[in-house]
Amino acid sequence: MSPLEALIDRLRAHSPRGAEALGRPQAAVAVLLVSDPDRLLLIRRALRTGDPWSGHLALPGGRREAIDGDLLDTAIRETWEETGVRLDRAYHVATLDDLAPQIRALAPIMVRPFLFRLDDASTPGLSAEVAEARWVELEYLTRPGVFRSSPILVAGAERVVEGYHLPEGFLWGLTEQIVTPILRQWKELTRPGS
Repeated sequence: MSPLEALIDRLRAHSPRGAEALGRPQAAVAVLLVSDPDRLLLIRRALRTGDPWSGHLALPGGRREAIDGDLLDTAIRETWEETGVRLDRAYHVATLDDLAPQIRALAPIMVRPFLFRLDDASTPGLSAEVAEARWVELEYLTRPGVFRSSPILVAGAERVVEGYHLPEGFLWGLTEQIVTPILRQWKELTRPGS
């Protein structure tokens, strides 16, 4: 069994923790994985006035809308709208823990990550919301020095946060909180003797 398939089996067996929405808007993101080599899709959000995540590296996704039957529908719809990658419920292999931003300057929202396994890395498109989209190798993300602390400005205040330093930018915040446990398990599964 490949490390990616073993990772998916582990994540599929995980019982996701739901967060209390407490009146917060709900959102969903899609963690898209492909193999040979093992990669995930990251986007860089377009620069938009008033958007607290403007220009950030992220996973495809967004807020739940009335047309969405559930948050899985939200992840599928948002991925299509933002990247042109068409997902199907059959590609959904795991649901991860709900998250909410801990920084008060960011919008109060509850985010549910959904993991999808795709057969190939179709070329993502761009949209008004997405300035860049690319498949990033899990091996690259786990290299020494890629994950480290960095000072950033949030609502005019400097904070030091941990994240991934990539050529496309700095991946931090909720996206880092989603990606890091996945990478930790993947790295464990790719160690010699695993």
